This record gives sequence, C-alpha cells and structure tokens, in this order.
Amino acid sequence: MRLWLAAVGRAKPGPEFDLFQQYARRLTPPLTLREVEEKRPLPVPERKAREAELLLAAIPAGAVVVALDERGKSPGSEAFAQTLGRWRDDGVGDLAFLIGGADGHGDAVRERARMLLSFGAMTWPHMLVRAMVAEQLWRAQAILSGHPYHRA
Repeated sequence: MRLWLAAVGRAKPGPEFDLFQQYARRLTPPLTLREVEEKRPLPVPERKAREAELLLAAIPAGAVVVALDERGKSPGSEAFAQTLGRWRDDGVGDLAFLIGGADGHGDAVRERARMLLSFGAMTWPHMLVRAMVAEQLWRAQAILSGHPYHRA
C-alpha cells in the first residue's frame, strides 16, 4: 500500500520538518509528501474549495482518503492500526492523508474522505500535524508487524 500525505502550505526547514522526515523515512513503503498552495487572496469559502481541488489533484485518483479534521474520530493507535491493516488486506493500493489549510477542508475533501481523523479537540500547528501523521503511520506499522515500538 502506497502512502501519501497532501498538505496545504510549504514546509520550511526546522524541527517540525526534521521530525516529520525522521518518521517518514522509517515507513515501508515511504510516505510521499505533496504540498499545495493557493496564493491568491480568495474569500474563505472559495479558498477552501480551491484548496480541496488542489489536495485531491495531488493524490492518485483511486486513493482511499483520510482527512485530518477536528470533527473526525479519534481512535486509539491500536484501532487505527487495525483499520490500516484491514485496508491493506483488502487490497487498497494508495492511502492518502490530507491536511487542509487554516480554515479547514472544503466540501469536496470531506465528501471524498473514507475517514475523518482527529488528533483530539486541541488545535495543532499544521507542520506538527505532518509529523504526527508520520509517527502514527510508523506506530501502526510497528503494531501490525509485532515490533516492540508500541507498548500498550
């Protein structure tokens, strides 16, 4: 199963990006990062719609989509791993995680998503969320393979 992360905004060098890379490099297959950006000053509804178009265009057409969304589910790491394992075993070829802009996802992303995933009720910096996604993917792989990284 190929892993994708599409995110609004460009990463800058720094500790958040270093942490993202640390976990992304451990994944097999590796996590492919696609960054998108709408630079025109659009009203919020139009910007969200445009960012949704850009995010969906950045991933393979048939990918299973997981949208990071504050209104989503917050499964534990083991439940998350089991979901990924089911998708893998069901033959999902591409799994894409989408991180929206500051105002959230446009309707097109929310409609396309098979899962809305939340890292809790708190708001997290988007660059840190990238690292959190990569770490949870690594943790899920560890759980599914019986690696001792995850201790529950």
